[in-house]
Amino acid sequence: MGDVALTVAFIVFSAATLVGAIGVVTIRNLFRAAMFLALSFLAIAGLYITLHADFLGVVQILIYAGAVAVLIVFAIMLTHRPERGNPPSRFRASALIIAGLLAILMIWAAVQTTWPMSGQPPLDATVPALAQALFGPYVLPFEVASVVLLAAMVGAIVLARED
Repeated sequence: MGDVALTVAFIVFSAATLVGAIGVVTIRNLFRAAMFLALSFLAIAGLYITLHADFLGVVQILIYAGAVAVLIVFAIMLTHRPERGNPPSRFRASALIIAGLLAILMIWAAVQTTWPMSGQPPLDATVPALAQALFGPYVLPFEVASVVLLAAMVGAIVLARED
């Protein structure tokens, strides 16, 4: 029963990823496109978790769904009027053709590849070992990176606000 539930969850997360990605490129409102991007990021995190890559799933949620999606929404709200939408582009048809050809190429490569299956069970959880390393000998670089990112965010706010 567990394998069936895992397969169903994988299919649901795959569909949510595709819906989010299609929403990003078809919606004309930038704010709504950013929300579809966040949906796609969260669904990809779910895919990682169903594939027993727990660390990648958590990192996907923290960095992409959390930080990157919030930063994109923040930038849209500071620099652009969301009700205006995206202006029309003359490259829409050519971009659609190129994207279709790329999709066909990727599907062909996935179907033609022989995917080896491992009979081994998934590896043990790697998160505790990474946490001990990150908050042990590498705690100073971790904290410096967070302060630098905070300073960049404050600097962006100061530069973007109107006086």
